[in-house]
Amino acid sequence: MRVLLAIDDSPFSEAATRELASQVRAKGTAVLVVRVLEPIVRTTIPRMEPAYATELAGLMEEERKQARESLEKAATTLRREGFQVETRIAEEEVRAAILDIASEWQADLIVVGSHGRKGLDKFLLGSVAESVARHAKCSVWIVRAAQRG
Repeated sequence: MRVLLAIDDSPFSEAATRELASQVRAKGTAVLVVRVLEPIVRTTIPRMEPAYATELAGLMEEERKQARESLEKAATTLRREGFQVETRIAEEEVRAAILDIASEWQADLIVVGSHGRKGLDKFLLGSVAESVARHAKCSVWIVRAAQRG
């Protein structure tokens, strides 16, 4: 089985990682852990003031560093349970990246955590999990974690 686990830096992703590790048999299961970073519009950077462009580049590098750390944390958890694990960082719109990578990698299952937003928040912010579930060509497992107040 091939499982794509899409994570961010949230407790919801940690819950999805734990659920995957505890509910799916590791034997013969390959997991691709993906962290998607929203891209900065690259065409605007060359026209920016040099100081702003440098600051923006520094912020993106910090995001990449945090992404590598979160990927390694999830990968370590899954490897400890016996999964074959690869990691990948993508810089693309989140929903599209998850779907594109799942298709390219030929995933049998996509696992995502859900922030559990409702109403206006869901309308304004959108739902990555819902969009992935609607458009994926494979099964999608949405792990819901209790929100902490």
